[in-house]
Amino acid sequence: MYRSEQIFGYSGLHIKLYYSAARLTTYLTHTYTDKVHPEKYEGIKPDEVIKPIAEKIPPGYITNLDDFLTALQKDVSFVPFGDLERRFTARTEEGKERTFEVYRCSASTPGFLPYHENFQTFILWYIDAASYIDVDDDKWRFFVTYEKYEVDGRQQYAFTGYTTVYEYYAYPANVRPRISQMLVLPPFQRMGLGAEMLNTIYSNYQSDSRVLDITVEDPSENFARLRDFVDAKNCLTLDSFSKTKLAEGFCEAMVAEARKKLKLNKRQVRKIYEILRLHFTNRADKKAYRQYRLEVKNRLNVQYKKEDRDMEKLKKILKPEEFAATMSITSREQRLESLERQYSELEEHYLKVLERLALS
Repeated sequence: MYRSEQIFGYSGLHIKLYYSAARLTTYLTHTYTDKVHPEKYEGIKPDEVIKPIAEKIPPGYITNLDDFLTALQKDVSFVPFGDLERRFTARTEEGKERTFEVYRCSASTPGFLPYHENFQTFILWYIDAASYIDVDDDKWRFFVTYEKYEVDGRQQYAFTGYTTVYEYYAYPANVRPRISQMLVLPPFQRMGLGAEMLNTIYSNYQSDSRVLDITVEDPSENFARLRDFVDAKNCLTLDSFSKTKLAEGFCEAMVAEARKKLKLNKRQVRKIYEILRLHFTNRADKKAYRQYRLEVKNRLNVQYKKEDRDMEKLKKILKPEEFAATMSITSREQRLESLERQYSELEEHYLKVLERLALS
């Protein structure tokens, strides 16, 4: 947005970008104590401050504070767009109970697209390298979350976050929803809203016979941990994921039940199996813990075995000098070291998921 992520030419610069809680009416201005004057600095001008931001937000933003305060009154009559999918309560760290609602929308929802233009700007401020989606594509679905609260006996709403889902076509006449973006605004984080939003999406699609499975687009580390927590908690309700069945090892029955009831794909089911298997493994029992580690490492080692097979194929069709040029020699010691590192990182991730599972 700004060159080198810095703004040149000002001292005491403050940029103010406010959103009203419900309608997301926008107020943008800036103040400063001093700035560079071209006539004093050989024609050097200070950077534009407002223009780069104004180009990223919808037109119609307010620059006068009194006008913004007047516009805030309209928030009182705001009603969420779309269909109510879920209502739930959450507790703050101070123990206060608050009520939230999730609404499902699409590009055809009356009045929704201009509203989406406002809230999609949040990803620019809170998600690195984020980009806007093409809302003209009718396969996008939006799950928008609000806090519902009461002021002077009247119900009001505050926008708290949203998730976007793209419904991909799957042969022959199926759908494969892919979660693309999820954002919970900072004041509403650490209250379990992300898990509730994800479960809302799951509930929306799990009863749809056309849906094969629900996937995620390039998940961040935090989202991967959230997803694994939700999936692990849900899988604990399935017969095939009982403590006894988990001890017997990974099987197709787990894949079939989790796909049918939870719309999880095989790769995610295997991951959840490993998380829950660790959950029921006594790590103080050296034999049981070693058995668990070997099972996971054998799965991780599959990629190296595939590389070996690929190299053998290349060896048969390439000349010796060509093969030598393409071959990447990895010693057994290097492989073992890499495998151990992969396992350690994976177990650390699994234990963080299980820590949250224990608190839920």
